[in-house]
Amino acid sequence: MAKKDYNIIVIGGGSAGLVSAFIGSVLNAKVALIEKHKMGGDCLNTGCVPSKALIRTGKILSYIKRSRDFGLKSAQVDFEFPDVMERVQNVIQKVEPHDSIERYTKLGVDCYTGSAKILSPHEVQVNGRTLTTKNIIIATGARPAVPPIPGLDQVNYLTTDTLWNLRELPKKLVVAGGGPIGCELAQCFVRLGSEVTVVEMLPDLLIREDEEASRTVRQQFIAEGIDVRVNSRCKEVVVKDGKQYMLVEKDDSTDWVEFDQVLIAVGRAANARGFGLEEIGVQLGPRGTVEVDQYLRTTTHKNIYACGDVAGPFQFTHTAAHQAWYCAVNALFSPFKKFKVDYSVIPWCTFTDPEVARVGLNEKDAKEQGIPYEVVTYGIDDLDRAIADSEDKGYVKVLTVPGKDKILGVTIVGYHAGDLIAEYVLAMKHGLGLNQILGTIHIYPTMAEANKYAAGLWKKAHAPTGLLNFVRKFHTWRR
Repeated sequence: MAKKDYNIIVIGGGSAGLVSAFIGSVLNAKVALIEKHKMGGDCLNTGCVPSKALIRTGKILSYIKRSRDFGLKSAQVDFEFPDVMERVQNVIQKVEPHDSIERYTKLGVDCYTGSAKILSPHEVQVNGRTLTTKNIIIATGARPAVPPIPGLDQVNYLTTDTLWNLRELPKKLVVAGGGPIGCELAQCFVRLGSEVTVVEMLPDLLIREDEEASRTVRQQFIAEGIDVRVNSRCKEVVVKDGKQYMLVEKDDSTDWVEFDQVLIAVGRAANARGFGLEEIGVQLGPRGTVEVDQYLRTTTHKNIYACGDVAGPFQFTHTAAHQAWYCAVNALFSPFKKFKVDYSVIPWCTFTDPEVARVGLNEKDAKEQGIPYEVVTYGIDDLDRAIADSEDKGYVKVLTVPGKDKILGVTIVGYHAGDLIAEYVLAMKHGLGLNQILGTIHIYPTMAEANKYAAGLWKKAHAPTGLLNFVRKFHTWRR
């Protein structure tokens, strides 16, 4: 059998591809990584990193507007929007070395810059050169989906790919889409000073979350001056007398909304076409993602794997990295050893203010799936540290198996919810219950105590009444 150039060729240098290449190099395999644009993919260049940098600036501005909450008579700040956007680019540049060609070359990975073309299950062409490999990992990510709105092509609409080129703050911004990306960026821009309208076709923002969580975010948006339009559709875009308008339809009524910029944030489409998958018969699913089995192998070629946004079912950086581990080890050790991908504990967070973090089931999911549950909710308005920080709003909601402390899912809404959820992720992953969280010392005063207090409320609701009655009689006898 002819020797191949590589054990693995990874196509795509985003989160999934980088982790696949890293694992392969750590395991002393011969690995090639092909990226046609920028190392780091969407997360570094147009997604997680720039958006969180912008969110941080928005948070500082919100603190200034809330100066009286912190005992300050007044506060003000001067800023220029181009400086804010340049800071975002500086943050990207500071993170960039983590994902760079230089770093991966030092790890022993052969990095190629260019467009990959799969010629066969064992051949990939890049820059006119054909590389041979035992396995291929597809990690080509996704791109912003753009709906066919009539007239949209008449305006220079924004997506998360192009937003970061802005250097003039939009006076009036329409955000089409009320999912996590749309919500995060809508709040950023209203805090920067734009008039923001969010148009969402579904009944509420963040529709995957519990109604209470979605309502909390919607109410905060309205309080900050965002025009939230749910159950509404973007029907048409027109340019008239030098001004731009979007026709928004709700039920039987319509309204023309003027805008300077429109941001399309309705989801992401997998990058699964145009580089040879169709020609070798790799199957795509109904949503355009690469169909894979429980080992993340394509259903047609057992030596071709896929991970990250191109494979789904989740579109998070951390799940891309999670899948990448399975792709790498299965590619290197199959058929001697194979690992089934584990989706049992997948957390996520929407970084609005308040943040909405989630792991496992919420009440909406449990009801739809007919799963019995109990729920305990701790209000963060009771927490000492939250009160001290003037961030005393939100809650921790825990779903458990009836009568047991086993955690089915957790939703946290509030300050640093994305950090607080980690304790529950660990507990669910390793089979720990609320009794173990309650029995763990938490530093006072911290936001993390909210987790312990939620466990305490569960314990109080499940106190052994018979034993406690006996103990009361015992103490009465001893007096």
